Amino acid sequence: MTKPTYQPPLLGVDAAASSPAPLRPAPDFGPGDRLRGWLVTLLLTGIAAITRFVNLDRPTDGGTPTFDEKYYAHQAWEMVGNGGVEDNPAYGLIVHPPVGKQLIALGELIYGYTPVGWRFSAAIAGTVLVLLVIRITRRMTRSTMIGAFAGLLLICDGTTFVASRHGMLDIFQALFVTAAFGCLIVDRDEVRYRLARADLEGRIARSPYGPRLGVRWWRFGAGVLLGLACGTKWSGIYFVVAFGLLSVCFDIAARRAYRMPRPWVGTAVRDIGPALYAIVLIPVLVYLASYGAWFASEDGYDRYAAGNLYAGANPIGRGGFWSWMPDALRALWHNQGQSLSFHKGLTNSAGNHHPWESKPWSWPMSLRPMLYHYAETGVTGCGRPQCVQAVMLIGTPALWWLSLPMLAWASWRSATRRDWRYAALLVGYCAGFLPWFLDLDRQMYYFYAVPMAPFLVMGIALVLAGILGPAPYLDADGRLFLVPSKRQDLKLALVCLYSGLVVANFIWLWPILTGHPITVDNWHDHLWLPSWR
Repeated sequence: MTKPTYQPPLLGVDAAASSPAPLRPAPDFGPGDRLRGWLVTLLLTGIAAITRFVNLDRPTDGGTPTFDEKYYAHQAWEMVGNGGVEDNPAYGLIVHPPVGKQLIALGELIYGYTPVGWRFSAAIAGTVLVLLVIRITRRMTRSTMIGAFAGLLLICDGTTFVASRHGMLDIFQALFVTAAFGCLIVDRDEVRYRLARADLEGRIARSPYGPRLGVRWWRFGAGVLLGLACGTKWSGIYFVVAFGLLSVCFDIAARRAYRMPRPWVGTAVRDIGPALYAIVLIPVLVYLASYGAWFASEDGYDRYAAGNLYAGANPIGRGGFWSWMPDALRALWHNQGQSLSFHKGLTNSAGNHHPWESKPWSWPMSLRPMLYHYAETGVTGCGRPQCVQAVMLIGTPALWWLSLPMLAWASWRSATRRDWRYAALLVGYCAGFLPWFLDLDRQMYYFYAVPMAPFLVMGIALVLAGILGPAPYLDADGRLFLVPSKRQDLKLALVCLYSGLVVANFIWLWPILTGHPITVDNWHDHLWLPSWR
């Protein structure tokens, strides 16, 4: 099967002949400026790498990890020296799946138990995330230039920037769910290419259910990535549900676009089963595979909590309804249940409070950021007798303060213009946002919003594309055409002005994103809102 790229003469036939409007969609299956697209992507990815890696070893807490790095960097180091599993000597429970810590362990395997070691993989993940956002936005808009704008905005996003420079889990989950989303966008294009080919060959109506679509490797890849997201943090399950529904909706829309006799039934017969396999079963298998080292270990936490071995200390017992299951799976189930009980107990009503906790209604505008590091004793380098060194996880206001207008516009476009791009981004954004409202008593933090950031940036990039408008400014290859029109010149100037504002805002925040020594007055100047203090 040919790659689903833009092909005006589909299989040697004129585009108008293969897609007689309005009965068939235009044969557009992806942007066509491949070389220029990759050059722009790699250039911006290189800039992202520089920002993520410069001074990656600073700051630290007296040479040790800062904030929640203290958990994950140490557990990852245990994996390095303990056959891939945590021996967990200092904590009564391991509360997160192993994938994120395994990735941190890769950096520590290379650089040792050092700041660069426990942050290296996170910086790689944050850099690759920029690449993915560029490519996904470019594919959705068919514009390399809009993809470049999206990449620039994400480079300057304080939330993903700080997450990329700390050995914690959220940047890995953001990477995996964004990559899974990108796979589904490519899968959408490939499905439409296959249907266009079937239409050209006269196979659309041979069955009332429409043609079979064959093996869909991009959707399979999305399932693998969603499994890795769940293997990083359990909140990846929300994306499994959301993206599974999104994939089925893409299939329904494609079958309707190509005038299947019974598109809904056809989707139920042809697509839902394979979707359940790819988006549900595959993530489950990947999740179990992530515990491979635990299954193979002799001293993994809770590894022998079930079965006959060490029966005298067996907290599960040997019998019961589930006794037919392998002891290893029963032990894992017991382990997961203990982790769930731990998370369910982290509630405000139970007396669990943190000075920097936040509730999800504050996340879209980054109203209650997270202070990762603060030091004033022994800090020098600001040119004054007293200096401050701080790192705050905070969304760049020029981006995050536009989240509510962007969401409103995306909802309007989805409802009134049936713009699938905005609808898809809303699905991704809301999967990382709305489920947290189900239990507001739970202790929550702003870093839970890290997976929302790529979808926010892509949504704003779509708005910028709408401002610039169609050709003569943008063609299908993302080329810019300058025409003697004051209105069009004004649109381009506004887009560039906004992008410059985001860059300037990011530069202003740089000292409190990286822990650069600043004066006390400068520190207070950066805290714009009372809720930032």
